Amino acid sequence: MSSSKRLRHQDRATRFRTPAAPAASAPAGENGQASVEFALALPIIVVLTLGLVVIGVAVRNELAVELAAREGARAAAVALDASGAATTAATRATTLPIDVSTNSNGDTVSVTVTYTDPVNVAIIGRLIGPLTHSATATMAVEPP
Repeated sequence: MSSSKRLRHQDRATRFRTPAAPAASAPAGENGQASVEFALALPIIVVLTLGLVVIGVAVRNELAVELAAREGARAAAVALDASGAATTAATRATTLPIDVSTNSNGDTVSVTVTYTDPVNVAIIGRLIGPLTHSATATMAVEPP
């Protein structure tokens, strides 16, 4: 390699080299700022996360109660003992401790399922208290 090519190569290498960044240092009085901001934001983030958990559980419980009411009404519509069939079918549909009531007027049967959720999630449970989920399903009575 000739000396002129070597010099051009060295010039190109030094031309595109980036200088080292100077060491970053926090201005005086701001050394613990990130820790203070984290300490202030953490409780808010925890409460919001727990709120999302409670909403998710409440939606799941509402869907389970609606399913139990539909299953109970369907079973009551085709059974001779409407109340017993509705209670059995509704309790099989969900694992929640539900209350089932049946009302029949001859042509239709209505099943109402109620569940009271105690909301045992820390912090949020005390703020909102127990949630009551209720659903009613009505179906035409079919001959057994």
